[in-house]
Amino acid sequence: MPKRSKRAIALRKDLDRTRFYTLEEASTAVKKTGNAKFDETVELAFYLGVDPRHADQMVRGSISLPHGTGKSVRVVVFCKQDAQIEAAKAAGAMEVGGEELVKKVQGGWTDFDAAIAAPDMMSLVGRLGKILGPRGLMPSPKAGSVTPNVGEAVGEILKGRIEYRVDKNANIHTAIGKVSFTTEQIAQNAAMVIESIVKARPSACKGTYLKTCAISSTMGPGYRLDPAALMAQYRGA
Repeated sequence: MPKRSKRAIALRKDLDRTRFYTLEEASTAVKKTGNAKFDETVELAFYLGVDPRHADQMVRGSISLPHGTGKSVRVVVFCKQDAQIEAAKAAGAMEVGGEELVKKVQGGWTDFDAAIAAPDMMSLVGRLGKILGPRGLMPSPKAGSVTPNVGEAVGEILKGRIEYRVDKNANIHTAIGKVSFTTEQIAQNAAMVIESIVKARPSACKGTYLKTCAISSTMGPGYRLDPAALMAQYRGA
């Protein structure tokens, strides 16, 4: 069993593992325990009752956080039309290009956080599936990252749009802000993500959909939220 540091032990002293926390309680606790020497990221983790091996049980989407992520995001855009190139650069894309950018990624370059593609580039970008897919960077129409309005998409990401996707073990893990945010900002960002994932329940999913949900900071403990209460609150919101 790994040995915990004195700091880790102290942070878990007030954690009650026998109960669920409200979103407001958890947001307050995360700010209190996120006391490392850097601005820790606040994260949400979900375990879903879906089988990702089946296409009709995939859970994937995107959402614009009301208070952003607090993180500097590096966005690349695959496009070739002059107007789109100009719009993407004006919106703040780190790198913009067509076939030459595809070749750069094929060569192993993945030093970016999000990728957007114009529809007429997908025949080329599709070749990058094995590189971008495992990193969660592959553009997708469902996530809003395949669009002719590339400048608008870049702007949304830089303002705080995030994408989420269930992994092969039925987990979703996503950043929702920083511990330097106010308690209200953390709770509001978290609520938006929870509502989006609750409403993304596939019709093919049978039984319990939201099995676990917890909020934590990078170096802090996780605070469990009540899955049943979250389903009841956000399913019809």
